[in-house]
Amino acid sequence: MRKNRKREFQSSELVKSFARIHGFEDKLVAFEIKDFLEDYLDEALFDEIKSVNLEDKIISIKVNSPLLKHDFQMRKSFFLKKFQEKFGEEKFNDLQIL
Repeated sequence: MRKNRKREFQSSELVKSFARIHGFEDKLVAFEIKDFLEDYLDEALFDEIKSVNLEDKIISIKVNSPLLKHDFQMRKSFFLKKFQEKFGEEKFNDLQIL
């Protein structure tokens, strides 16, 4: 008798597959970037980030605090390089701080 094997997937693999099929991979990457920022920044600074989006290889980060917005703009190349190292250079070519 042959025993049927069940396929095992991690939930992240299923989500990535679903995102690829339905064309919202960019939104999934944006969530991963936001998670990265949550770990990287302290809680008070992270709370000032309103949203993170990815469209046409451009990361857009909306920031409520003018001070934090200025800091992100000053360190734009640093953060872009961090994101490229973490998620792959081919996924991003620019970072906008709004």
